[in-house]
Amino acid sequence: MAAQGRGSAAGGNVAVVVGLVLLLCVLFQASVAESAVFNVGDRGGWSFNTNSWPTGKRFKAGDVLVFKYDATAHDVVAVSAAGYKACAKPARGAKVYKSGADRVTLARGTNYFICSVPGHCQSGMKIAVTAA
Repeated sequence: MAAQGRGSAAGGNVAVVVGLVLLLCVLFQASVAESAVFNVGDRGGWSFNTNSWPTGKRFKAGDVLVFKYDATAHDVVAVSAAGYKACAKPARGAKVYKSGADRVTLARGTNYFICSVPGHCQSGMKIAVTAA
């Protein structure tokens, strides 16, 4: 009677696991590599009348928005849809960016940002960006 080897089955399982790990690494790197970086307002940066800037652009979850602005005069605040529409003071605990060179990674769905300095949001310093 011929002996049946068990080592080959275990070796096959290890090969499958290693293959799956490698595949996941490649997929993760591909998704990271596909992320795009967008300068909000293009050359003009984060400023008045930026609200139409996203028009015609395609965004994906994981893309990065770069807000460049004078930090002594503006800020960037992530708000809800209602906060965006009303240009309302940000809710307690809202994420406020103040560096003048902020990088924000987009979540899936619509992401809303305003400048919370009085009058700025009403002057178009706000954007709604929808990420697929």
